[in-house]
Amino acid sequence: MRILIADDEVEIAKALKVILEKNKYSVDIVHDGISACDFIEEITYDVIVLDIMMPGLDGYGVLKKIRGKGISTPVLFLTAKSEVEDRVKGLDLGADDYLPKPFATSELLARVRALSRRSEIFSSSVLKIGNTSLDLSTYELCFDDKSVRLNNKEYQLMELFMRYPKQVFSADRLMERIWGLDSEADIDVVWTYIGFLRKKLKELDADIEIKTIRGAGYSLGER
Repeated sequence: MRILIADDEVEIAKALKVILEKNKYSVDIVHDGISACDFIEEITYDVIVLDIMMPGLDGYGVLKKIRGKGISTPVLFLTAKSEVEDRVKGLDLGADDYLPKPFATSELLARVRALSRRSEIFSSSVLKIGNTSLDLSTYELCFDDKSVRLNNKEYQLMELFMRYPKQVFSADRLMERIWGLDSEADIDVVWTYIGFLRKKLKELDADIEIKTIRGAGYSLGER
């Protein structure tokens, strides 16, 4: 399951990421509303955790925008704004749940589990290009009768490529999307993981490949 956390309080966002990743969720973090919209429009999430008070575009604005685009991903408002009118406004805009800060970790996880079950109704569990498929629930990349399980970052990269085949992603863009703006990793990690994925695609004898576009970046296409 993949979750987006949008919260301008960096330390809180990092703590949430640790909690959720310990419970086997894949987590992306952004710290402003505009970045939240960009991520949501490019990547399919099972649950979105939104703070209300964010720079650029507040949580209400993010929710209104994505619902206007037909994105039905379950949204949990996690915020210090706990007045009744705040909760009503969020629910009227299309939020699915509301949890005020401070909160108990066990309650947060229970609410995320409930919302992730709901998201399974709306989301396809398999991406496919040619005869190669990526199972979003098992992290398995498959071709014919062969399959290989991807680790977390391999899966995130492959999912992005398969959702946007033929689109060119620069190394900087992949670094931002997969490792995040706050990552201390070097840009070399992108090239390393591209290499891992190419090796696994070759092992499967898959009919797709990650191509290097000179001077621009990387793109997924059929062989």
